[in-house]
Amino acid sequence: MPINNTSTHIKLACLLVTTVLYSTSAHADEDLEQKGYEIAARSDRTDRGFSDSTVKLSMVLRNAAGKESSRSLEMKTYEVQDENVGDKSLVVFDSPRDIKGTALLSHAQILDPDDQWLFLPALKRVKRISSTNKSGPFVGSEFAFEDFTANELNKYSYRWLRNEDCGDLTCDVIERYPRYENSGYTKQISWIDQTDLQIRKLDFYDRKDTLLKTLTFKDYREYDGIWRSHHFSMQNHQTGKSTKLSYSDYKFKNGLTENDFVKGILKRVR
Repeated sequence: MPINNTSTHIKLACLLVTTVLYSTSAHADEDLEQKGYEIAARSDRTDRGFSDSTVKLSMVLRNAAGKESSRSLEMKTYEVQDENVGDKSLVVFDSPRDIKGTALLSHAQILDPDDQWLFLPALKRVKRISSTNKSGPFVGSEFAFEDFTANELNKYSYRWLRNEDCGDLTCDVIERYPRYENSGYTKQISWIDQTDLQIRKLDFYDRKDTLLKTLTFKDYREYDGIWRSHHFSMQNHQTGKSTKLSYSDYKFKNGLTENDFVKGILKRVR
């Protein structure tokens, strides 16, 4: 049977075009992923070098009917210089009376589950937060346990999406996907401004890949090259609830050490 050279050439040409298009698309995806990572890395590294910090917070919880309740707390953070090891933090509630002394100690990891312990003064015991419960609400707020430790650069893979106006600034919009197990989110979308390289907004998508909540960051201030937002607002789109955090009296390089962030410290907090 004679070979149909024309048909063969057409098939080879189609195969070549398909291969080229696939290769081009793959390279384009890699470029967008690399660009997303580089922008996220520059943003993350504006936070490096603070050593340790203390700050006072006011938390306002608002339910769907508009009823509000307030809490006050203090947060201490110890910076770990290695980007492949997460920072350590301690959150202690000062009021109201029924939760005074409640404390959360967090040792952020990268791909392993974060180590977190919750001290409940009414029970006088320390409870370890299991790796499968990180998505649970922290003391009734719209912040999950993982929200207090998850913002480490290498916990995510990234993809740049677009440029977009965000208020008076221009932002890079970047999709990031948790690389660690048991996250309550399938993805997050961040808006990072091109001027100060700070996150201005963060959307969280639940395990059904539906928009769950949005965190906005306002009132950024610079402390010797270290940027801090002084107002966080977390809006839950599915329940109508929200939580606002206001930060004040930041202090850096207080001489804190890793010994201030060990499990045994929880029963000594006041």
